[in-house]
Amino acid sequence: MELKPPSPTLRATSPSRGEVLVDLFSAPAQQPIEQKPQEKTVKLTPVMAQYQDMKQEYPDALLFFRLGDFYELFFEDAVTAAKALDIVLTKRGKNEGEDIPMCGVPAHAYESYLARLIQKGFKVAVCEQMEDPAEAKKRGAKGPLKRDVVRVVTPGTITEENLLEARQSNFLIAISPVTNHQIGIACIDLSTGAFLVESTDMSGLPGVLSRLNPAEIIIPDRLMMEPTLYDHLAQWKKKLSPLPLARFDLENGRLRLESAYKVKTIDAFGTFNSAEIRAAGTLIDYIHVTQKASLRLVDRPRQIKPNSIMTIDAPTRRSLELHLTQSGQRQGSLLETIDYTVTAAGSRLLSMQLAAPLLSLVAIQERQDNVTYFVQNKNERNHVRDCLKQTPDMERALSRINMMRGSPRDLACLRDGLAMAMQIRHYFDGVETSSGLGKHLQRLGHHTPIVDKLNRALADELPFYTRDGGFIREGFHGELDTYRYLRDNTKDHIAQLQADYVARTGITTLKIKHNNIIGYHIDVTPSHANKIPDDFIHRQTLASSLRYSTPELAELERKITGAAQQVMEIELRLFADLVQDIQQVTDDILRCCRSLAAIDVSAALAQLAEHQNFCCPVVDESLAFNVEGGFHPVIADLLKAKSEESFVANSCRFNDDTKMFLITGPNMAGKSTYLRQNALIAILAQMGSYVPATSAQIGIVDRIFSRVGASDDLASGRSTFMVEMVETAAILHQATERSFVILDEIGRGTATYDGLSIAWAVTEHICQTNHSRTLFATHYHELTQLKDKIPTLKCLTVRIKEWDGKVIFMHEVIEGSADKSYGIHVAALAGLPESVIHRATGILSGLESERNDITIPDTPVVATTTVSQLERQLLSLDVDSLSPRQALDTLYALKKQAR
Repeated sequence: MELKPPSPTLRATSPSRGEVLVDLFSAPAQQPIEQKPQEKTVKLTPVMAQYQDMKQEYPDALLFFRLGDFYELFFEDAVTAAKALDIVLTKRGKNEGEDIPMCGVPAHAYESYLARLIQKGFKVAVCEQMEDPAEAKKRGAKGPLKRDVVRVVTPGTITEENLLEARQSNFLIAISPVTNHQIGIACIDLSTGAFLVESTDMSGLPGVLSRLNPAEIIIPDRLMMEPTLYDHLAQWKKKLSPLPLARFDLENGRLRLESAYKVKTIDAFGTFNSAEIRAAGTLIDYIHVTQKASLRLVDRPRQIKPNSIMTIDAPTRRSLELHLTQSGQRQGSLLETIDYTVTAAGSRLLSMQLAAPLLSLVAIQERQDNVTYFVQNKNERNHVRDCLKQTPDMERALSRINMMRGSPRDLACLRDGLAMAMQIRHYFDGVETSSGLGKHLQRLGHHTPIVDKLNRALADELPFYTRDGGFIREGFHGELDTYRYLRDNTKDHIAQLQADYVARTGITTLKIKHNNIIGYHIDVTPSHANKIPDDFIHRQTLASSLRYSTPELAELERKITGAAQQVMEIELRLFADLVQDIQQVTDDILRCCRSLAAIDVSAALAQLAEHQNFCCPVVDESLAFNVEGGFHPVIADLLKAKSEESFVANSCRFNDDTKMFLITGPNMAGKSTYLRQNALIAILAQMGSYVPATSAQIGIVDRIFSRVGASDDLASGRSTFMVEMVETAAILHQATERSFVILDEIGRGTATYDGLSIAWAVTEHICQTNHSRTLFATHYHELTQLKDKIPTLKCLTVRIKEWDGKVIFMHEVIEGSADKSYGIHVAALAGLPESVIHRATGILSGLESERNDITIPDTPVVATTTVSQLERQLLSLDVDSLSPRQALDTLYALKKQAR
């Protein structure tokens, strides 16, 4: 089957969003693209007509049009860019009698302007001059220089070091249409080459997106019309790049992948389902079109298997502040607290491991063993970290090299990083380590040939760009040295030739001069005309001088004039050779990069464990959750940094007899902190880290749910109470006995009895249906009566002291129940007027004296145990008589009915 070519056209979504969203495929691939007729270009200059033609191909990307030393923008692009960049808007020429708006940025500094536009959501088509004036003159062209768009820069395709956050991945994601009830998700970080694919159902999509935190999302335009999916994508709408559904063709996607990796079948990479292939193929297609070059993907697609990682939905990630705080800052998050890595690649890997805790005991224990080795071997840890501190970001340098965007400094980055990797490996020769660490040390490899060649080839001081030259070391290439000497010592060559001519003619005033008209020439006064040798060629006669040339001088001029160009051409050729050398060992270097990052993470987690007194948890297949002396890592670290009072550690013990702890007590006493710290301990344990406790046993947790805090969602028209109920519903529908649930109040935002009733029913449902390990903090003290009705429910409270009319919070979680919430005391601490506090105290006394006790109904409402129609159909099936096809069809029919 012939591979369908991508369409080059681009199309925008609503411009009112302040974005320029590029549609790279405005028509099905198998149909020719109808070109728009040129409009009103007859009165434009040739250059402006060229700009208009180029702009028609990229109507909704900002067009950076190269003119000499500047990138210029015209017409509406100029108005938009000038406003976004806060630069001067001027004009150049006229069109139909109207001034043409124009703005521009210097070519040597364009990346800083490009970064600002990308951050504001724009996409930029970069149009370069494909020839210089001399080349245009040689071909006899009378029109403008040849120009072409070499790249469309989008938020998800940037690779430049100064446009990226060093410690953060930059994922470009493609979401497939729904296929067999599954949505395929493919993501690539072009800056590192990481390529992941997975699939999920509609309800799981928000959680996947929150885990990956993409910079840009490619999505079928028709999915934008589906209300359910659009709701799931609401918070990502500024990052969406809609494409026509035709671009997500399954067969075309398969061919794209096979072509990109030059394989006959992609089955060698894994067993991908149709949704995953459609997403991955479209992603490759999009990259090919926007990057305008042959793409060398440095990593093969890696499938994230279902049920291989802990599920953490978007609200839970936000409330636990895993990567960012509620205000969107890294400072104060769990990631910032535990990040002791010393390399950018290590920091990115740590972030990904925190985002996706493991469910495999073998994998968890391997990571733990690596950390334990560095905990127990401090000298080795310190040596490795000292070496890693000197290791540059090879992952991103390698990606730029493979995408033909590399610089001399990227080559030096690989040289230095590979040399340091070999030093680390050599240090551990003959040393017994953990098995996992041993594998990583083995993968560091031997890179002596390429490191030696780069050492010999690269100069000590390297420019940012190849165009600046001077990056090849003197002595590496003889011909280059010759031309450099000629270029750099022009005066010496001319002076030597001039001295020869003076000696030959006896004319002491003879000079060799230069001008832009006749170039280098011999200059003598007319009085010496009779001394001029016959082989001197007359060039010009002036009143005060005679000018001559010689074949020797003409040859020297030719060499001098071409020396600089020859130097540049040779350096670029040598650079291309070095790039090819790197590309031939890309797989080896990539393995080295990934292993260095893994070693950095292991050593960093060991450093964390030592500095923060973390322990190694026992992770097993049980349903236990026993934490002794647990503490919140972020708050404890903050208190330690401020040299304030130490964090009060608390234990948490779940077992077969206890599935829920109902926690009562006053505000500000530490209930929410206790909830969050135990959820964080589970996450840290399953990412392979030590945990903030004196000891811990964690039975594998499949999902973590956090119903902690809420705010309204005005964009979706949902109140605070509605948001809370939606989150609670997700827990009741999805939590299993292996899940870990933390609830901080249920039923707020509505009438007291309504809220109490909901909290009551939710508690019963979790205990009797979900059986999840649950921490539930509440001010509904009436719920504590449930301990007498539900055997697996126990009550906890936070110890306080009352002294001299004041309440002292001890932050210690103990068995028991609170009889009041001390809300008025907290209000006084907040600074409410004394008169208000006094009045509130009186009102509370009156309400408490009149309150009737609320009793629990003897018969809780539980899910019906009657056999449903769906169950009857399942029971009536003769499974052994079904063919594989019939079984699959039946399964889909039952699933559809269940919905």
